[in-house]
Amino acid sequence: MLKQSLLGLLWLISLNANAVVILQYHHVSETTPASTSVTPAQFEQQMQYLAENEFTIIPLTEAVNAIKNNTPLADKSIVITFDDGYDSIATAAAPILKKYDFSYTLFVSVEPIEKGYSGMMSWDDINQLAQNGATIANHSWAHEHLNRQLEGESKQQWLERIETNLLDTEAEIKKHTGQSVKMLAYPYGEYNADVEGILKKHNFIGLGQQSGAAGHYSTLTALPRFPVAGPYADLDSLKVKFTSLNMPVVKQNVSDPLLTQGQWRPELIIELDIEDIYPHQVMCFVQGQGAKKPTWLSETEFSIQASANLPAGRSRYNCTAPSKTKSGYYWFSQAWVRPNNDGSWPKE
Repeated sequence: MLKQSLLGLLWLISLNANAVVILQYHHVSETTPASTSVTPAQFEQQMQYLAENEFTIIPLTEAVNAIKNNTPLADKSIVITFDDGYDSIATAAAPILKKYDFSYTLFVSVEPIEKGYSGMMSWDDINQLAQNGATIANHSWAHEHLNRQLEGESKQQWLERIETNLLDTEAEIKKHTGQSVKMLAYPYGEYNADVEGILKKHNFIGLGQQSGAAGHYSTLTALPRFPVAGPYADLDSLKVKFTSLNMPVVKQNVSDPLLTQGQWRPELIIELDIEDIYPHQVMCFVQGQGAKKPTWLSETEFSIQASANLPAGRSRYNCTAPSKTKSGYYWFSQAWVRPNNDGSWPKE
Protein backbone atom coordinates (compact mmCIF):
# COMPACT_ATOMS: atom_id res chain seq x y z
CA MET A 1 0.00 0.00 0.00
CA LEU A 2 2.85 2.38 0.90
CA LYS A 3 4.62 1.57 -2.38
CA GLN A 4 1.42 2.30 -4.32
CA SER A 5 0.98 5.62 -2.52
CA LEU A 6 4.56 6.64 -3.25
CA LEU A 7 4.20 5.69 -6.91
CA GLY A 8 0.98 7.69 -7.11
CA LEU A 9 2.64 10.72 -5.54
CA LEU A 10 5.61 10.50 -7.92
CA TRP A 11 3.16 10.27 -10.85
CA LEU A 12 1.30 13.38 -9.71
CA ILE A 13 4.54 15.30 -9.21
CA SER A 14 5.66 14.29 -12.71
CA LEU A 15 2.39 15.57 -14.16
CA ASN A 16 2.90 18.94 -12.50
CA ALA A 17 6.37 19.08 -14.00
CA ASN A 18 4.65 20.19 -17.20
CA ALA A 19 2.53 22.85 -15.49
CA VAL A 20 2.99 26.37 -16.78
CA VAL A 21 1.63 29.78 -15.81
CA ILE A 22 0.39 31.83 -18.77
CA LEU A 23 0.18 35.59 -18.22
CA GLN A 24 -2.21 37.81 -20.17
CA TYR A 25 -1.45 41.49 -20.79
CA HIS A 26 -3.15 44.16 -22.91
CA HIS A 27 -1.71 47.71 -22.64
CA VAL A 28 1.69 48.60 -21.18
CA SER A 29 1.04 52.29 -20.69
CA GLU A 30 0.31 55.00 -18.14
CA THR A 31 -2.42 56.63 -20.25
CA THR A 32 -4.70 53.71 -21.19
CA PRO A 33 -7.61 52.32 -19.09
CA ALA A 34 -6.33 50.95 -15.79
CA SER A 35 -8.61 47.91 -16.01
CA THR A 36 -6.61 46.58 -18.96
CA SER A 37 -3.22 48.17 -18.32
CA VAL A 38 0.05 47.88 -16.49
CA THR A 39 2.43 50.81 -16.47
CA PRO A 40 5.87 50.41 -18.06
CA ALA A 41 7.34 50.63 -14.54
CA GLN A 42 5.11 47.81 -13.30
CA PHE A 43 5.95 45.68 -16.33
CA GLU A 44 9.67 46.27 -15.83
CA GLN A 45 9.34 45.33 -12.15
CA GLN A 46 7.47 42.12 -13.00
CA MET A 47 9.94 41.04 -15.68
CA GLN A 48 12.89 41.84 -13.40
CA TYR A 49 11.34 39.74 -10.64
CA LEU A 50 10.91 36.78 -13.01
CA ALA A 51 14.51 37.09 -14.19
CA GLU A 52 16.03 37.49 -10.72
CA ASN A 53 14.04 34.61 -9.24
CA GLU A 54 15.00 32.06 -11.87
CA PHE A 55 11.67 31.63 -13.63
CA THR A 56 11.94 30.05 -17.07
CA ILE A 57 10.15 32.04 -19.77
CA ILE A 58 9.14 29.79 -22.66
CA PRO A 59 7.25 30.25 -25.94
CA LEU A 60 3.56 29.39 -25.87
CA THR A 61 4.14 26.82 -28.61
CA GLU A 62 6.63 24.98 -26.40
CA ALA A 63 4.24 25.00 -23.45
CA VAL A 64 1.37 23.64 -25.55
CA ASN A 65 3.52 20.88 -27.03
CA ALA A 66 4.58 19.81 -23.53
CA ILE A 67 0.96 19.68 -22.35
CA LYS A 68 -0.10 17.76 -25.46
CA ASN A 69 2.68 15.20 -25.16
CA ASN A 70 2.92 15.15 -21.35
CA THR A 71 6.62 15.99 -21.50
CA PRO A 72 8.25 17.83 -18.59
CA LEU A 73 8.98 21.54 -18.51
CA ALA A 74 11.36 23.35 -16.23
CA ASP A 75 10.02 24.22 -12.79
CA LYS A 76 8.58 27.73 -12.59
CA SER A 77 7.80 27.92 -16.32
CA ILE A 78 6.04 31.10 -17.49
CA VAL A 79 4.47 32.13 -20.81
CA ILE A 80 3.90 35.82 -21.59
CA THR A 81 1.01 36.79 -23.88
CA PHE A 82 -0.55 40.05 -25.08
CA ASP A 83 -4.05 40.49 -26.50
CA ASP A 84 -5.19 42.92 -29.21
CA GLY A 85 -2.01 44.38 -30.70
CA TYR A 86 -1.82 47.77 -28.99
CA ASP A 87 1.10 49.96 -30.00
CA SER A 88 2.39 50.15 -26.42
CA ILE A 89 3.49 46.52 -26.79
CA ALA A 90 5.96 47.59 -29.48
CA THR A 91 7.04 50.84 -27.86
CA ALA A 92 7.06 49.92 -24.15
CA ALA A 93 6.88 46.15 -23.63
CA ALA A 94 9.10 44.84 -26.44
CA PRO A 95 12.27 46.71 -25.35
CA ILE A 96 11.86 45.37 -21.80
CA LEU A 97 11.29 41.83 -23.06
CA LYS A 98 14.34 42.13 -25.31
CA LYS A 99 16.41 43.30 -22.33
CA TYR A 100 15.63 40.07 -20.47
CA ASP A 101 15.60 37.89 -23.63
CA PHE A 102 12.01 36.78 -22.89
CA SER A 103 9.81 35.17 -25.53
CA TYR A 104 6.18 36.21 -25.91
CA THR A 105 3.03 35.73 -27.99
CA LEU A 106 0.90 38.49 -29.46
CA PHE A 107 -2.77 37.75 -30.26
CA VAL A 108 -4.12 40.09 -32.93
CA SER A 109 -7.43 40.89 -34.59
CA VAL A 110 -7.33 41.86 -38.26
CA GLU A 111 -9.95 44.60 -38.60
CA PRO A 112 -8.49 47.06 -36.02
CA ILE A 113 -5.11 46.78 -37.75
CA GLU A 114 -6.35 47.17 -41.30
CA LYS A 115 -8.67 50.07 -40.41
CA GLY A 116 -5.86 51.80 -38.56
CA TYR A 117 -7.67 52.19 -35.26
CA SER A 118 -6.03 54.61 -32.84
CA GLY A 119 -3.51 52.99 -30.53
CA MET A 120 -3.10 49.85 -32.64
CA MET A 121 0.03 48.55 -34.32
CA SER A 122 0.27 48.28 -38.08
CA TRP A 123 1.15 45.08 -39.92
CA ASP A 124 4.65 46.50 -40.41
CA ASP A 125 4.98 46.91 -36.65
CA ILE A 126 3.70 43.40 -36.01
CA ASN A 127 5.91 41.89 -38.68
CA GLN A 128 8.92 43.59 -37.12
CA LEU A 129 8.10 42.01 -33.75
CA ALA A 130 7.67 38.64 -35.47
CA GLN A 131 11.06 38.96 -37.15
CA ASN A 132 12.53 39.65 -33.71
CA GLY A 133 11.09 36.43 -32.31
CA ALA A 134 7.52 37.15 -31.25
CA THR A 135 4.84 34.56 -31.94
CA ILE A 136 1.78 36.06 -33.67
CA ALA A 137 -1.55 34.32 -33.10
CA ASN A 138 -5.30 34.58 -33.66
CA HIS A 139 -7.70 36.87 -31.75
CA SER A 140 -10.60 36.74 -34.28
CA TRP A 141 -11.21 39.05 -37.23
CA ALA A 142 -12.79 41.99 -35.41
CA HIS A 143 -12.63 41.04 -31.72
CA GLU A 144 -16.16 39.64 -31.76
CA HIS A 145 -18.12 37.90 -29.01
CA LEU A 146 -17.69 34.50 -30.65
CA ASN A 147 -20.30 32.78 -28.49
CA ARG A 148 -23.18 35.08 -29.50
CA GLN A 149 -25.59 34.55 -32.37
CA LEU A 150 -26.65 37.67 -34.23
CA GLU A 151 -30.30 38.68 -34.35
CA GLY A 152 -32.11 36.58 -36.92
CA GLU A 153 -29.15 34.26 -37.37
CA SER A 154 -29.68 30.49 -37.20
CA LYS A 155 -27.31 28.31 -35.23
CA GLN A 156 -25.87 26.88 -38.44
CA GLN A 157 -25.31 30.38 -39.88
CA TRP A 158 -23.61 31.47 -36.66
CA LEU A 159 -21.27 28.45 -36.60
CA GLU A 160 -20.36 28.96 -40.26
CA ARG A 161 -19.69 32.66 -39.61
CA ILE A 162 -17.38 31.92 -36.68
CA GLU A 163 -15.55 29.18 -38.56
CA THR A 164 -14.95 31.51 -41.51
CA ASN A 165 -13.92 34.30 -39.15
CA LEU A 166 -11.20 32.23 -37.48
CA LEU A 167 -9.86 30.66 -40.67
CA ASP A 168 -9.76 34.00 -42.51
CA THR A 169 -7.94 35.58 -39.57
CA GLU A 170 -5.40 32.77 -39.51
CA ALA A 171 -4.81 33.16 -43.25
CA GLU A 172 -4.32 36.93 -42.92
CA ILE A 173 -1.79 36.50 -40.12
CA LYS A 174 0.13 33.99 -42.22
CA LYS A 175 0.05 36.33 -45.22
CA HIS A 176 1.60 39.19 -43.25
CA THR A 177 3.97 37.32 -40.89
CA GLY A 178 4.50 33.86 -42.32
CA GLN A 179 3.22 32.36 -39.06
CA SER A 180 0.24 30.09 -38.49
CA VAL A 181 0.43 28.50 -35.04
CA LYS A 182 -3.34 27.82 -34.89
CA MET A 183 -3.85 29.26 -31.43
CA LEU A 184 -6.83 31.45 -30.56
CA ALA A 185 -7.24 33.76 -27.56
CA TYR A 186 -10.99 34.11 -27.13
CA PRO A 187 -12.00 37.80 -27.25
CA TYR A 188 -13.31 38.80 -23.80
CA GLY A 189 -12.45 35.25 -22.70
CA GLU A 190 -15.88 34.18 -24.01
CA TYR A 191 -16.54 30.81 -25.62
CA ASN A 192 -18.93 27.88 -25.39
CA ALA A 193 -18.98 24.20 -26.32
CA ASP A 194 -19.94 24.93 -29.94
CA VAL A 195 -17.04 27.33 -30.43
CA GLU A 196 -14.70 24.80 -28.82
CA GLY A 197 -16.02 22.29 -31.36
CA ILE A 198 -14.86 24.52 -34.22
CA LEU A 199 -11.40 24.72 -32.68
CA LYS A 200 -11.23 20.93 -32.30
CA LYS A 201 -12.34 20.47 -35.92
CA HIS A 202 -9.42 22.59 -37.16
CA ASN A 203 -6.85 21.54 -34.52
CA PHE A 204 -6.70 24.96 -32.88
CA ILE A 205 -5.63 25.61 -29.31
CA GLY A 206 -7.91 27.94 -27.32
CA LEU A 207 -6.95 30.27 -24.49
CA GLY A 208 -9.40 31.91 -22.11
CA GLN A 209 -9.18 34.54 -19.40
CA GLN A 210 -10.04 32.30 -16.46
CA SER A 211 -7.19 32.03 -13.97
CA GLY A 212 -5.03 29.07 -13.07
CA ALA A 213 -1.93 27.21 -14.16
CA ALA A 214 -2.12 25.20 -17.37
CA GLY A 215 -1.00 21.60 -17.57
CA HIS A 216 -1.95 17.94 -17.90
CA TYR A 217 -5.43 18.49 -16.44
CA SER A 218 -6.27 21.47 -18.66
CA THR A 219 -8.51 21.44 -21.72
CA LEU A 220 -6.56 22.39 -24.83
CA THR A 221 -9.47 24.42 -26.18
CA ALA A 222 -9.73 26.46 -22.96
CA LEU A 223 -6.28 26.91 -21.43
CA PRO A 224 -6.29 29.24 -18.41
CA ARG A 225 -4.35 32.50 -18.17
CA PHE A 226 -3.80 34.97 -15.37
CA PRO A 227 -4.90 38.47 -16.45
CA VAL A 228 -2.35 41.09 -15.35
CA ALA A 229 -3.86 44.59 -15.18
CA GLY A 230 -5.38 47.08 -12.76
CA PRO A 231 -5.80 45.51 -9.30
CA TYR A 232 -4.34 42.25 -10.64
CA ALA A 233 -1.01 43.88 -11.49
CA ASP A 234 0.26 44.10 -7.91
CA LEU A 235 3.55 42.21 -7.70
CA ASP A 236 2.92 40.76 -4.24
CA SER A 237 -0.28 39.03 -5.40
CA LEU A 238 1.37 37.99 -8.67
CA LYS A 239 4.13 36.19 -6.81
CA VAL A 240 1.54 33.65 -5.61
CA LYS A 241 0.18 33.23 -9.14
CA PHE A 242 3.64 32.85 -10.68
CA THR A 243 4.17 29.65 -8.62
CA SER A 244 0.64 28.23 -8.98
CA LEU A 245 0.10 24.59 -9.91
CA ASN A 246 -2.28 22.85 -12.32
CA MET A 247 -5.28 21.72 -10.25
CA PRO A 248 -5.68 17.92 -10.71
CA VAL A 249 -9.28 18.00 -11.93
CA VAL A 250 -10.11 14.47 -13.04
CA LYS A 251 -13.73 15.19 -13.92
CA GLN A 252 -16.31 17.97 -13.76
CA ASN A 253 -20.06 17.90 -14.38
CA VAL A 254 -20.10 20.96 -16.63
CA SER A 255 -17.40 22.78 -18.58
CA ASP A 256 -19.45 24.87 -21.02
CA PRO A 257 -19.40 28.45 -19.65
CA LEU A 258 -22.67 29.47 -21.35
CA LEU A 259 -25.58 29.65 -18.90
CA THR A 260 -29.21 29.38 -19.98
CA GLN A 261 -32.44 30.55 -18.38
CA GLY A 262 -32.86 29.07 -14.92
CA GLN A 263 -29.14 28.29 -14.51
CA TRP A 264 -28.10 31.55 -12.91
CA ARG A 265 -26.62 29.70 -9.88
CA PRO A 266 -24.79 26.84 -11.59
CA GLU A 267 -23.67 23.93 -9.43
CA LEU A 268 -20.14 22.86 -10.32
CA ILE A 269 -19.13 19.35 -9.24
CA ILE A 270 -15.41 18.63 -9.34
CA GLU A 271 -13.57 15.34 -8.88
CA LEU A 272 -9.92 15.72 -7.88
CA ASP A 273 -6.90 13.51 -7.62
CA ILE A 274 -6.23 14.37 -3.95
CA GLU A 275 -2.87 12.57 -3.65
CA ASP A 276 -1.11 15.91 -3.11
CA ILE A 277 -4.05 17.87 -1.63
CA TYR A 278 -5.67 18.02 1.83
CA PRO A 279 -9.42 18.22 1.04
CA HIS A 280 -10.17 20.41 4.04
CA GLN A 281 -7.79 23.05 2.66
CA VAL A 282 -9.63 23.49 -0.65
CA MET A 283 -11.24 26.93 -0.72
CA CYS A 284 -13.41 28.38 -3.47
CA PHE A 285 -14.45 31.91 -4.42
CA VAL A 286 -17.56 32.98 -6.27
CA GLN A 287 -16.87 36.20 -8.16
CA GLY A 288 -18.76 39.04 -6.49
CA GLN A 289 -19.88 36.80 -3.61
CA GLY A 290 -16.60 36.07 -1.85
CA ALA A 291 -15.05 32.98 -0.31
CA LYS A 292 -17.12 29.82 -0.08
CA LYS A 293 -16.17 26.43 1.34
CA PRO A 294 -16.96 23.58 -1.03
CA THR A 295 -19.36 20.81 -0.07
CA TRP A 296 -17.60 17.45 -0.19
CA LEU A 297 -19.73 14.72 -1.76
CA SER A 298 -17.14 11.96 -1.35
CA GLU A 299 -13.45 11.64 -0.52
CA THR A 300 -12.50 13.05 -3.92
CA GLU A 301 -15.54 14.97 -5.15
CA PHE A 302 -16.93 18.36 -4.10
CA SER A 303 -19.52 20.85 -5.28
CA ILE A 304 -19.56 24.63 -5.31
CA GLN A 305 -22.55 26.83 -6.09
CA ALA A 306 -23.29 30.55 -5.96
CA SER A 307 -25.55 31.68 -3.11
CA ALA A 308 -27.20 34.33 -5.30
CA ASN A 309 -27.80 34.62 -9.04
CA LEU A 310 -24.71 35.38 -11.06
CA PRO A 311 -24.98 38.75 -12.83
CA ALA A 312 -25.43 39.06 -16.57
CA GLY A 313 -22.05 39.03 -18.27
CA ARG A 314 -18.90 37.20 -17.23
CA SER A 315 -18.27 35.51 -13.87
CA ARG A 316 -15.92 32.94 -12.36
CA TYR A 317 -15.74 30.23 -9.74
CA ASN A 318 -12.15 29.94 -8.49
CA CYS A 319 -10.85 27.13 -6.28
CA THR A 320 -7.39 26.82 -4.74
CA ALA A 321 -5.53 24.43 -2.43
CA PRO A 322 -1.95 24.28 -1.14
CA SER A 323 0.25 21.40 -2.27
CA LYS A 324 1.40 18.85 0.32
CA THR A 325 4.81 18.52 -1.30
CA LYS A 326 5.57 21.63 -3.35
CA SER A 327 5.58 25.34 -2.73
CA GLY A 328 2.62 26.92 -4.45
CA TYR A 329 -1.13 26.56 -4.69
CA TYR A 330 -3.18 24.42 -7.00
CA TRP A 331 -5.50 26.78 -8.83
CA PHE A 332 -8.61 26.18 -10.93
CA SER A 333 -11.16 28.55 -12.43
CA GLN A 334 -14.44 27.90 -14.22
CA ALA A 335 -15.68 30.71 -16.45
CA TRP A 336 -19.39 31.52 -16.78
CA VAL A 337 -21.15 33.74 -19.33
CA ARG A 338 -24.76 34.76 -18.67
CA PRO A 339 -27.21 36.68 -20.88
CA ASN A 340 -29.87 39.02 -19.55
CA ASN A 341 -33.19 37.55 -18.43
CA ASP A 342 -34.74 38.29 -21.84
CA GLY A 343 -31.93 36.51 -23.68
CA SER A 344 -30.21 39.69 -24.83
CA TRP A 345 -26.60 40.44 -23.95
CA PRO A 346 -25.36 43.22 -21.65
CA LYS A 347 -23.66 46.14 -23.37
CA GLU A 348 -19.86 46.23 -23.16
